[in-house]
Amino acid sequence: MGRKLYLECYSGISGDMMVASLLDLGADQKILRKTLDSLEIKGFQIQISRVKKSGIDACDFNVVLDAEHENHDHDMEYLHGHIHEHRSSHNHTEGHTHSHEETMAHNHEAACEDKEGHVHSHQHRGMKEIRRIIQHGEMTDGARELALKIIEILAKAEAKAHNVPEDEVHFHEVGAVDSIVDIIAAAVCIDNLNITETIIPVLCEGQGTIRCQHGILPVPVPAVANIVQAHQLPIRIVEAQGEFVTPTGAAIAAAIKTGQKLPKEFSIEKIGIGAGKRKYERPGILRAMLILDGSWERDSICKLETNIDDCTGEAMGYVMERLFEAGARDVHFTPVFMKKNRPAWQLNVICCKEDREKMEQIIFRETTTIGIRRVDMERTLVKRVQETVSTPAGDAKVKVCQIDGNWRYYPEYESVVQISRETGLPYMEVCQMVLQNAEARHVQ
Repeated sequence: MGRKLYLECYSGISGDMMVASLLDLGADQKILRKTLDSLEIKGFQIQISRVKKSGIDACDFNVVLDAEHENHDHDMEYLHGHIHEHRSSHNHTEGHTHSHEETMAHNHEAACEDKEGHVHSHQHRGMKEIRRIIQHGEMTDGARELALKIIEILAKAEAKAHNVPEDEVHFHEVGAVDSIVDIIAAAVCIDNLNITETIIPVLCEGQGTIRCQHGILPVPVPAVANIVQAHQLPIRIVEAQGEFVTPTGAAIAAAIKTGQKLPKEFSIEKIGIGAGKRKYERPGILRAMLILDGSWERDSICKLETNIDDCTGEAMGYVMERLFEAGARDVHFTPVFMKKNRPAWQLNVICCKEDREKMEQIIFRETTTIGIRRVDMERTLVKRVQETVSTPAGDAKVKVCQIDGNWRYYPEYESVVQISRETGLPYMEVCQMVLQNAEARHVQ
């Protein structure tokens, strides 16, 4: 069972804002850095820090480029189409690349002069190269799948904007490094937080124009407009000048959005605030919340029951394994005395209604019983999510739930056993270590 994310995009959304908000929610920085270090791209470093945006404390995720890959993403004068007087501006007439996260260009080459007057060739990366970078990076299958989904959404939007096939759309190298890093970082953090549902009521976008590689374009830029149209993202144009929704931000939103309406009642598990880099009238922050639809949920299950008095303990152990492998929610034996005072076992199986027949077949096949009782039951249960917690001894899975505002943590048996076997530490010591790290994660 995954977690539910709610995004407040009242100041828009960009790649770095998204990553920062997820890190503020508790995404593992060590896992993120390990993935980014494994990528087949150079020329960047990342910085994670705290900043103030209109007095609000926020997390800042910054992709710092070397001199060869630097761009004008945060130069407000340049981005709004005014004359840029610095020596580092481009010599060609079509302007610098669009913001560092999202720029794609046609299949052409350009040259840029840096502050020392050196000329750097601007190479291009096509979709084939970008897919290779993602596929060869050290990340989970879930993170890799999401990163590829985001990049495909972005490629389709740019291909439509420029009327070229997707495979002929190229990332311009100045900006491509940041863009790829932001996309992969967002995918890794979403996967690490086990987010499977995302609610986005609206994307707020500004007005005016912005400078990009192809000249001065209206806001929202064509790629953003194409993504909004293709994925039916709700958008609201606000009375403020500037580009609040970047193509990378829009592509991430399109890839993860599963709903638009919040539940009538919910509790907030944690809040993360990500900082933007540009200075607009509205404070550049993205607020993200992990939410729970109340503490309780209800569903229906089936309970199977049978008495067995002539099966060995080994046979009973084997049937339990088979039932769990087939998807049983729970299996247990109770010692009973039957007629003529015969000792026996009562087998109880809890399963989904749709699995009932499969469970009955296993019980008939693997035991000596000739009859099974069954009853459909309603139940109330505490909502829970599964998290991966990092400990000095290794990563462990933990069930997390909240009751009356109080958190409870239940380490998964298999994870604790695996760490115990690999490290030689006692089971109880590992279990306590996992609990302490789970509690610390939610206190942050």
